[in-house]
Amino acid sequence: MDYQQFLNTAGYSGMSGGFVVLFAILAIWDLVWRGIALWKAAENKSKPWFVCLLIFNTFGILPIIYIFYFAKKKVNKIA
Repeated sequence: MDYQQFLNTAGYSGMSGGFVVLFAILAIWDLVWRGIALWKAAENKSKPWFVCLLIFNTFGILPIIYIFYFAKKKVNKIA
């Protein structure tokens, strides 16, 4: 039995191209949102949020929640 036959009998038939593309899109999506959220958390000196965003992988859900609900809004002051 060769390696390919072993994988096929074990129920593994390889990754389809669509799965790889979906995974790449999700990885880029998460990287963008996580980067923005980490930047804002560092700017706000929020260590707990920074660590939480750095550790937990939620495919962009937690960073989006932080950005829109918990990050401090900058106020433009006209002097």
